[in-house]
Amino acid sequence: MSLHIIEVDSVQRWMEDLKLMTECECMCILQSKPISIDDDTASELILSAQHSAVDNLETLLRRAWIISTELTRIVDKLEKDRWHRVHSMAVRTNCHVHSMINEYNAFTRNSLEEMHEFEKLLMDKCAELTTITGRCLQIEDEEMLKSMKRIIHETLTSVGQYFGEVIEIALTQEIRNLVRQIDSSDNIDNIESAASSLFSLTQEGTRMCHIIAKEGGVIALFKICRQDSLRGLYPQALRTVASVCCVEEGIYQLEKVDGILCLTDILTDDTHSEATRAEAAAVIAQITSPHLTFTQHLSSFLENMEEIVTALVKLCQEASCGEVCLLASAALANITFFDTMACEMLLQLNAMKTLLSACSDKQRVDTPYSRDQIVTVLANMSVLDQSASEIVQANGVQVLIDMLFEKSSSGSVAEVSACERVQQKAAVTIARLSRDPEVAHAAITLKCIPRLIELCRSPPERNNSDSVLVASLAALRRLAIMDPEALEDTDLEQLVKPRLVDSFLLCTNMEESFV
Repeated sequence: MSLHIIEVDSVQRWMEDLKLMTECECMCILQSKPISIDDDTASELILSAQHSAVDNLETLLRRAWIISTELTRIVDKLEKDRWHRVHSMAVRTNCHVHSMINEYNAFTRNSLEEMHEFEKLLMDKCAELTTITGRCLQIEDEEMLKSMKRIIHETLTSVGQYFGEVIEIALTQEIRNLVRQIDSSDNIDNIESAASSLFSLTQEGTRMCHIIAKEGGVIALFKICRQDSLRGLYPQALRTVASVCCVEEGIYQLEKVDGILCLTDILTDDTHSEATRAEAAAVIAQITSPHLTFTQHLSSFLENMEEIVTALVKLCQEASCGEVCLLASAALANITFFDTMACEMLLQLNAMKTLLSACSDKQRVDTPYSRDQIVTVLANMSVLDQSASEIVQANGVQVLIDMLFEKSSSGSVAEVSACERVQQKAAVTIARLSRDPEVAHAAITLKCIPRLIELCRSPPERNNSDSVLVASLAALRRLAIMDPEALEDTDLEQLVKPRLVDSFLLCTNMEESFV
């Protein structure tokens, strides 16, 4: 046996031994590193050094997320005096920072001088952090560790500041390149790729949207929307514009480049695809959102509002699917908040009939989100006296009562919230319209009062929503004036005759007693 071993080729024997030695070495290394994916080690990611033009930004953002997560965790461990973890995470952060800088410089040909300055400051501070945290492992004196903790906090603040500057400059430079690609390229594929990349970046947050707007992204995207040869790219470009316009700079740039006029042309041109017109509606919905406080830039919107509203009503009427109707109705809903004249325009366009008809068409209105937008329009239009007869003629009272029964099918938080809004706005609309005896009579005949009482007395029916409760009480009181005999004495005494606040407190206390 021994003779046989001696006769085996020495290189082959070395190869066999090397396999065992390597595995042993790997095990030794692994024993000193955690391999789980708990909170402390989730950032132990090995990122490839190979990059393509497509994933440069994605890689940069992924590495940036890892570093920011590590910095947050260092602060957490520092507060808990877990010095070994603080040091090991500081070392790891240092490695990630160096990797990020090396990776970025590898795929960036013309890096800015300002970028290099902040890169050096960042690396110096990371090295300082590693040194300080390593020194803390040798210190046992509690008072000295407290003073070191203050120094580490200051160093971490500097690291965070320089890290933010590096990322900001890098992203600005890459976004600038994408905008330049849209502006200067004659290749449709390159333009589409750049627009798609910009859209992906908008999903990273408002800071990214601000940079895109500042670097001329909105102007470049509208340049696409003004070229017939690029019609196939209109939906993507408009979707990106809508995302960028969540920030003030985006809306300012849209107005600066006559974006409202461009959107009006698209919406009123039937030769454009439904998808393109739907994305234009999405931009309108975004820039007129009542949640935004900086829509003062939209002076040109009023000049084109009639054409826009007309086109949006038509889009709701002809929508081939729920998503298109949702975007168009959302734009209409926001416009009714944006300017009071919009409601009068909608009334003249017979929009109430169109929207109520859509509610009965599951192809166009298939979610609580769509009904939320439509009932918003109805609620805002209900302040006009003429709207009462329109709602009766279009069987709108029945539609509104049906909305009082809105329930979530998925149980998701977003959908449940949408259902609450539908119930609340339906009750508000009924209350407003019931000042007209014809509407009030129709609502009473269609058994609206029992449902309103149920919403008041049964918290689960309104999903414990206070806003639905208040709206239901208001609607119930309006209908009770017309026909008090439709209510039981108990309901009159508890829900109608007391002050609204007293009835509200009574109903909310019912919720507690049920629990």
